[in-house]
Amino acid sequence: MTIQYTEAGLPTEGEVRATRRRNRLRHEVIQLSIIVAAVGLVAFFGFAVKEGLARHGINFSFSFLWNAAGFDISEGKTIVLDEGAWPAVSDFTADRSIAQAFATGFVNTVKVAVLAIALSTVLGTLLGVGRLSTNWVVRNLSFWCVEFVRNTPLLIQLVFWYFAVVLHFPPMASAAKFYGVIVSQQGLYVPSVVWQGGGSALSLGLMTATWVAVLGFVFDRKTRLRWICAAAAVSLTWLMLRVGTISLEFPQASKFQATGGTSITPEMAALLIAIVVNSAAYIAEIVRGSIDALPKGQWEAAASLGLCRKHTVNDIILPQVFRVVLPSFGNQFISLTKNTALGIAIGYPELFNVYGTIANQTGHSLEGIIIVMVSYLILSWIISALVSSADRRLSNHGVLL
Repeated sequence: MTIQYTEAGLPTEGEVRATRRRNRLRHEVIQLSIIVAAVGLVAFFGFAVKEGLARHGINFSFSFLWNAAGFDISEGKTIVLDEGAWPAVSDFTADRSIAQAFATGFVNTVKVAVLAIALSTVLGTLLGVGRLSTNWVVRNLSFWCVEFVRNTPLLIQLVFWYFAVVLHFPPMASAAKFYGVIVSQQGLYVPSVVWQGGGSALSLGLMTATWVAVLGFVFDRKTRLRWICAAAAVSLTWLMLRVGTISLEFPQASKFQATGGTSITPEMAALLIAIVVNSAAYIAEIVRGSIDALPKGQWEAAASLGLCRKHTVNDIILPQVFRVVLPSFGNQFISLTKNTALGIAIGYPELFNVYGTIANQTGHSLEGIIIVMVSYLILSWIISALVSSADRRLSNHGVLL
C-alpha cells in the first residue's frame, strides 16, 4: 500500500526508499574514491622511488629473493618446496634462498609471539587479581612487580634476562632437571610429541578424528556437543599413545650436551621471558582496572550467596572482566608481537634480525624492509581478527569457549 502525503507534508514510502538508495550509493562512491586515491598515491610514490633509485644505478626488484642466501641462521625451520613433492619443513642452510631465510625469521617471530601471548595472558591475569588480593604480602608483591617492570625499558629488561640470568644457568654437566625439563647454559630442553605412526591408515585415521574433535570443541556453539568433542579428543590422544601412533620424547642430558625433546636456545629463552614479564605487567593493570570498574554490588551479591572470594573471582568477576578487556588485550598482543624485533639485541634470529643480515649481504634494504613491514602488518591483522572474533562470540553468547 502506497503511503500518501500527510497534512505535515511527509514524503511517501517510495520517496524514502529512493532517498536511502541515493545516500547509500553516494556513501559507496565516496569510499571507493578514497580507496582509489590511496592506491594511486601509493603507486605514485612507489614509481617515484623506483625512478629515483634507477637514476643512482640502484635496481628496485624482488628477484633477489630467489638467490642463494649464502649465510646460516643459528636456529629455526623453513619451508622447502621440492619439485614433485609436498611442502616440507627443514632446517635452514646457506644454500637455501633468501625468501626461505625470510620465512625462517618469520617462523621464529611467530613462535615467540604465540608463546608470549599465552604465557603473558595467564601471568598478567594472576598479577591483576593479586593486586586486589586481601593478603597484604600478595597485594604488595604484585604491586611492586608491576610497577618495577612498567617503569623500566623493555630493552634493558631483555639484556638483564640474557646476560644476568640465562647465561648464568648451570653448565650441562650439572644442569637442573625437573619433570623432564632440563635447564642449562645451552638452553632449555622440554619433552616433545613425536609422530611414530608413519603412513598407516589406522594412524592417519586416529589423527584425523582427533583434529575433527578438537575443531568441534573450538567452533561448535552447543555446549553439550562441545564437551563431547573434548572428551573424544582426550580419549583419542590417549589411544594414539597406547597404540604407539605418537610418543612423548624426553630429553636426556650427558656431560656436554642434551639429546631428544625440544630445545629452546638461550636467546629465545631470554627474549620470551623478557616479553612475557613485560607484557604481563601491562595486562595486569588492564585486568585490575576492569575489576575495579565493576559495581561493588557484584561482590556484595556473591557474599550474600555465601560464595568465598576464590569462587567469586573465578565464577562472577573474571567472566565479566574478559568481556570488557578483550579489545585492550588485542592492542597489547599486537604490541607484544612487534616487540619481538628487539631480539636483534641478543642475536635471536627473528624477522628483523634476518632482514639486517640480508640487507648487508645483498644491498636490497628497501625491498627487505617492505617485506618486514608487510609481515608485521599481516601478523597484526591476524591478531586483530582473532580478538574481534572472540569479542563477538562473547558479546553474542556470553562465553568464549
